[in-house]
Amino acid sequence: MELAGSYTFDAPREVVWKALMDPEILARILPGCERLERVAENEFKGTLNVRVGPVQGRFSGTVTLSDLAEPERFHMDVDGRGAAGFVRGGGEATLQEVDGKTVLEYSGEAQVGGRIASVGQRLLDTTARSITRQGLESLDRIIQAGMQPQPVSQSRAAEPEAASAPPPIPEIQPPSELELALGVLRDIFEEYVPEEQRPFVKGVMATLAVVFVLWLLGRLGRRD
Repeated sequence: MELAGSYTFDAPREVVWKALMDPEILARILPGCERLERVAENEFKGTLNVRVGPVQGRFSGTVTLSDLAEPERFHMDVDGRGAAGFVRGGGEATLQEVDGKTVLEYSGEAQVGGRIASVGQRLLDTTARSITRQGLESLDRIIQAGMQPQPVSQSRAAEPEAASAPPPIPEIQPPSELELALGVLRDIFEEYVPEEQRPFVKGVMATLAVVFVLWLLGRLGRRD
């Protein structure tokens, strides 16, 4: 499985780098993340509960960073295992500052095995891209919220430690399981369905949704 792409943050490169290196922030942007903690200077351990197509499972593993050149680039190795299979791979990420914004470019390869590999290569690729996109969008929201000026009361301003204390991380949550699934479905729809056929397919899907709602309401009415 290969993964490559880019994302532009409306923030300085140093700010984006610091967010990417913060396990508390990463735990809030990774869809399905249950735990993420730093166990060494450049090593993290965590647990993810994710769904890919019909396969759902909890994966525990490690993320190791190397070849760090702050704030320009880093290499990442991932090794995760669970009842649904395993994911093992690595990739590169570079950060370039352009006109005050930061362009994150990433590329990598991963080996997937077990039941999770049974969903098919193309679906795996689309799902991985969608999960990555949604995670980066969550990171962008946290960065933008953290760059907004925070009101400080006079009593807090008078405290010597107030100026040196790190600002709190904004209360922004990663996509819920439903939001993540809908985002993946949207990306699958855009990749699998030709643009000229999308209006027809959307019409069919909307009709099926109305029929389902009417059927569900009828079932609930009969119960009453």
